[in-house]
Amino acid sequence: MSALIKECKECGKALEVVHETEFSDSEKFVQYKCGHFAVVSTLEATGAPESIAAEGAVRERTAPLQGETMAVSVSLINMKGGVGKTTLAAQLAHTASLKGLRTLAVDLDPQANLSQALLSPEKYAKLLRDRKPTIVQLFEQYFPPTDEYPSPQPVDIDKIILKQVGHHTIATLHLIPSRLELSHTLKNPFGKERRLAKSLTKVADDYDLILIDCAPTESILTDAAYHASRYVLVPVKPEYLATIGLPLLARSIREFKDENSDRELDICGIVFNHSSSYSSGPEGERSIREVHSEAKKHGWHVFNTHVRYSRSYAKAAREGTPIAWTSYARWDVSKEFVGFVDEFFAAINLSKGTT
Repeated sequence: MSALIKECKECGKALEVVHETEFSDSEKFVQYKCGHFAVVSTLEATGAPESIAAEGAVRERTAPLQGETMAVSVSLINMKGGVGKTTLAAQLAHTASLKGLRTLAVDLDPQANLSQALLSPEKYAKLLRDRKPTIVQLFEQYFPPTDEYPSPQPVDIDKIILKQVGHHTIATLHLIPSRLELSHTLKNPFGKERRLAKSLTKVADDYDLILIDCAPTESILTDAAYHASRYVLVPVKPEYLATIGLPLLARSIREFKDENSDRELDICGIVFNHSSSYSSGPEGERSIREVHSEAKKHGWHVFNTHVRYSRSYAKAAREGTPIAWTSYARWDVSKEFVGFVDEFFAAINLSKGTT
């Protein structure tokens, strides 16, 4: 695991293998690091000689240096709950990091499920016990007094972002965590809808991708997500009443764009997320047809690749890993998800992240 087999294209230094895992019967993920921020993730043939890898006969992506590019910001929204949105957000964040993308996950749901999925429930509980700042402070615009600072302090987003929350020590995945008190923002929402977007402008150059996990209700938090996003990704579980949230979302986005004519906000696509085994069969197929029909009315793209149900996704959440690195996950499940990720990256013009 320590053999040096290639050089970094940015700094010319040798790259060191820090992790590899089987991806399929014929391919494996290999991740390298060098002396600066860049991380290289490759998808290589199993058993390929090092000389082949050294000659560049692999599909690779090197993360750009900080400040080289601005992030693409995407919110995951569906006005219907129970569609597996947070699981999808966590896996997208993990997989983007696996591909070497500098990724910021933003938990905009008071239930804080994404925070727990990426940190683990134990680490999240410690965060609360230690009274660490969360996204709540971004909306309230101050840090409350503490023993160390006995008076209110101005907000610094860098003190809220948790670094390297991914599955290994050089992870390029960072997190803005949430907590239940975010719901208090809903009681006094006036003037807060742009605060998240303004805060993210201070760090946007540090990332390639920003993923915002949203609550399944329309509120000031939804407006905040719209202001902070270029695209909306819509997870849909193919089941009875699968389309119930889509007209609500269409109206919500239309009203937002009418009130903010200078803003560009588009739905990059609908993804069928089979978050339970009950979404298969005739009812699921009927729901898929209904969703396609609704999407056609609004001119929305529907991704070809479905995220099929697998118990490995629940295991991935427990282990805090991308599906490709989850113990005993079937390779076809991992391959299917990576296929969706590549489709998703293409839809948001983030081609640098594809393998």
